Order: sequence, then C-alpha cells, then structure tokens
Amino acid sequence: MNDSHSDPRSKPPQFPSHNGPRVWFITNGASPVGIGVARQVLEHGDFVVAGVLPEELDKTNGNDHGRAEDFKAFLDEVRAKGDGNGNHGVDVEMGGADEDDENVGSEEEEQGDPSISRAGAKRWKDRVKVVGLDGRNIGQCQAAVAEAVHAFGKIDIMLGCSSEAIIGTIEELAQSHRTQTLFRSQFETNFFANVNIIKAILPTMRSQRNGHIVMLTGITAHLGTPGMGMYCSSQWALEGYCDSLAYEIAPFNVKLTLVQPNLEIGVLSNMITSAPPMQEYRADVNPAPLSRDILSGLLDKLSGAVDSRAADTPAEKESPEGASPASASSARPRSNGNARDAGSPMPEPTMGDLLHSSSVTSVYPPLQPVVKGALVAETVYAIAAIGGHDNPPARHIVGSEAITSVKEKLKTVSEELEDFIESSMSVDFAKNEGIISLAPVV
Repeated sequence: MNDSHSDPRSKPPQFPSHNGPRVWFITNGASPVGIGVARQVLEHGDFVVAGVLPEELDKTNGNDHGRAEDFKAFLDEVRAKGDGNGNHGVDVEMGGADEDDENVGSEEEEQGDPSISRAGAKRWKDRVKVVGLDGRNIGQCQAAVAEAVHAFGKIDIMLGCSSEAIIGTIEELAQSHRTQTLFRSQFETNFFANVNIIKAILPTMRSQRNGHIVMLTGITAHLGTPGMGMYCSSQWALEGYCDSLAYEIAPFNVKLTLVQPNLEIGVLSNMITSAPPMQEYRADVNPAPLSRDILSGLLDKLSGAVDSRAADTPAEKESPEGASPASASSARPRSNGNARDAGSPMPEPTMGDLLHSSSVTSVYPPLQPVVKGALVAETVYAIAAIGGHDNPPARHIVGSEAITSVKEKLKTVSEELEDFIESSMSVDFAKNEGIISLAPVV
C-alpha cells in the first residue's frame, strides 16, 4: 500500500469526479462522523444539510455530554469561513431559515438549480442548512427533506449515521419492563429512524433520477458480538433492508452503499445505554468476552475517575430504580470480580463503572475533540471518497482491522459450509423429482 494513503489525516480525501457541487444530507449532523464529513465536503465546495436532534444539543436539562459544544464549535467554524473580507453573514439558525435563506427561494425560481447557481459561493455559511430532525418521526423526516430541497434545490447524497448502542446480554435485557423497552429503543434509533429518512428522501432522488444513499453500519453487521445482541441485530436488519432496496432503486439511477467501520466507531462516537448486569454473566463466572467489560475498560482509559454527576443522563433519570449509577456501582463489585481489601477505602467510581450500574444508565464516551477526530478519520475519509461515486461499492469495509475481522468470519462460514456440504447436498432432491423451485437460476 502506498504510504500516502495509509493515514487518512495526511491528505484530504480523494473525492469522486463530478460536474458541480453536490448537496449532502447528513442525518446526524452533531455526531463526530457527521461533523467530520460536513467539514470535509464544505472544504471541497459542496453543500450540507445537517439534521440535528434538538434535545441532544440542549444543556439546560443537564445533558452536558459534549455534543452541544462540538456542534457549536462547528457552527462557529462555519461562520468564520467568510468571504475573505471579514464578512461572515448572519448566524446559522438550527431548524429555520436565516436572512440568506430567505433569499434562496427567489434565486431558485429565477435560476433553477441553486446548487449550481451558488457554486461560486465561498462562504461555508452560504452552503450550510441546519434542520431539526428526529428520524423516529416520519413527519420530521419529510419536513427536513422539504427544507433541504427548498434551500438547495436537490439532494445528491444522503449519509445515514444515526445510531446508539444498547449493552446487555439477551437475558439481562429481559429482566424488567424498563430493560425490555430498550429492545424497541434500539430498533427505533438504529433501524426505523434510518428507514424513515430513506423513505422520505427517495421520491426526491427518484424524480431527479440520480442520488446516492450512504448508510453507516459496522462490521457488527457481519459479526455477532456477545453482550451486544440487540445492537448487532438492528444493524443486520438495516443491512437486509438496504440490500433489498438497492435492487429496487437501481433503475432510477439511485445507488446505495453500506459503509462498515470498526465496532468502536459506532459505539464510542454515540450514546451507550447499559442494562443492569446479572451475576451469572460476571467475568469470573462466565468466560465469554462480553462487550460490557471491554467497553468499561475503554471508558476508563478515556476518562479516568468521574464523580456521580456524570451519571445524570436522560436514560438514568427515567430508570424506575432511581438510583445513581455511580453510587450503585461503588456499592457493588465490578463484574471483573476484582476483590477489595477489607477496611480499604472504596475506590472512586469511574466512567467504566457506569456500565455496571444496577439501574439502566446512558453515557456518552468522554472524548476530547481531537480524539473524536482521530477516531473517525478513516471513516470520514472513506465516506468522502465514495459519496456520489458513479459506480460505488455495495459495501465498503473501513480499515485493515475491520477487513481482517470480516475475512475471518467469512473463512469460518466457508469452512463450515465445506464440512457439511454433503449433508446440504443430500437433501437437494427437487431436481431429481421434478419439483418446482423458487430459487433464482444463476
């Protein structure tokens, strides 16, 4: 491999060739991936419609998890990218039109495609539209798409990157009504939210007879991961949906690509919700490498000690137990089974301890902006290089570690197929007895 391509941060992405600026619709514009992609494509000269979940950016209810600051910093950067004369325009308003947006409508009517007519716009602010978007609400999806088309006349590329991770074994997620509701929450965010925005955007792309849907999933859509069964199943469902959809929309020149980075990208760059652990799945009892313990270690490395206020998250507030996760974790042993000397002071709870709380707990991994940028750099590079490509891949696996993991899984599947191929072939009696098969002829 050429060294110049080994580090995506060493050079800007190699964008596909295109005739003019494209319009990107990013479903989760406040996420690290969303901000990273928006920054790259704006620098390239494209337009961005960034969907944001307003409640996620609201700090007034104690949701101090860094997303509000990150997105505000991005908007400040957008405003700072002026016209070279110190004129930065008015502020970008979330979910509404600003003064420049008020003038876009007349420009569209007079000149047709505004993305072409405004191709010479140098200011980032002129090429950004922020809309409120909760993908779980189909009405909001339709409204956001309408705002995007009103502002820029078209949508060329949709990046679906809405995700969250539910941590817990299948049994742990079935222990109470509260944990059982996490099943639906996982699918509402990871599956139905993406399905809703796809359905809302398809009529626009179909009428254009052009478009590219890029869905961010992960290698967990290939690999089962102990302790993350619901997360994996939601991604498998989305990939099955997209695989079928790709055939249906191909005649309209609408393409679909699934981008699959490492597990850490989808989990550490979004909210993590943990169900209370069961004693039967403690590490000293059950040797399965559960995600809870692995992620706990990662969070500890990222954050160090935290006080109990770090547990003041929306999901924890809704917990029927009502106990503070930090206090609960300090009152019970961690699942790794490490013993504490009698009479020794109780260790200060860490961020990793929150995933071992006796109540449902939600946390955002405490990543500094520079760490977030490094974490998603490869994925941002891949998305920018593929988005809008004339002949994009159906699937794109990001990074050597992800490729190795998927190859190992496919190797196992192939070996098992060969081991039991005689058993499989022995029941293939349809051809011999003239039974009609619905299987496609290849």
